[in-house]
Amino acid sequence: MLKNTFCHLKKIGLKREAFFWRKNIFSWDDLLSSMNSDNGSSIKLPSYIKDELADSLRHFESGDANYFAKQLSSSEVWRLFDDFRHSIAYVDIETTGLTDPDITTIALYDGHEIKYYVNGQNLSQFVDDISNYELLVTYNGKTFDIPIIKTFFNIKLDKAHIDLRYVLKSLGYSGGLKSCEKQMGISRGDLDGVDGYFAVLLWNDYCQNKNKKTLDTLLAYNIEDVMNLEKLMIMAFNQKIKRFDHLSIDTLKDPKQPDLPFSPDQDTIDRIKYTNQNRRYY
Repeated sequence: MLKNTFCHLKKIGLKREAFFWRKNIFSWDDLLSSMNSDNGSSIKLPSYIKDELADSLRHFESGDANYFAKQLSSSEVWRLFDDFRHSIAYVDIETTGLTDPDITTIALYDGHEIKYYVNGQNLSQFVDDISNYELLVTYNGKTFDIPIIKTFFNIKLDKAHIDLRYVLKSLGYSGGLKSCEKQMGISRGDLDGVDGYFAVLLWNDYCQNKNKKTLDTLLAYNIEDVMNLEKLMIMAFNQKIKRFDHLSIDTLKDPKQPDLPFSPDQDTIDRIKYTNQNRRYY
């Protein structure tokens, strides 16, 4: 999809991009050929567009996802997905709450391997691991996960970033991550009804009681978040490209995912719900 994209070029918006496609200009090479053509069908554009196309090809070949992410709007950065899927990290954090939060756990999934990090155990390892990826996928990460990660670890984390909140909103899906999952037919099973507020309760309970089942339940919830991000990303990508059927881009298959390394404990969930049924932390 990325090589069919022109809206990252200076002064080329979605309408001009659609005009190119109607003229059977479907790729960067097509546009360069048209600009260089001597016949009457050539496209007249400023000469700097040739330089930008050359830059695009160079950054694409070098695997620089961030170059394109900086040129694309939040609702169009989804176009990076298929070309940079080999270097992607689905990321989600859990915290102590909304006011001056500390990170409690982080889940990272790259489409093959699940990684998880726990405060007081291996949280600092996240900084080294995340440096290995070119593209991040989150839900609401632009305003929540990524700023908190930057502050907590005192790092820049200048990565290409697809925030599915904006992509899904452009497709008509709104609300939080769990709401979008339900709208798109994804079930949480044993973790249905567990949310970010409940994750705070799980962490507090773990800190007080050191109950492994509580931590396992929190990690199961956190990891399911990132695995569902992959499902949502693929579904969103497929819905997007259906709108561009003239580009002959194949839809992506449902992902084959590993089993969750942790199982939620229903007795723990029921106990914490009962204990905190009249309490809210935020």
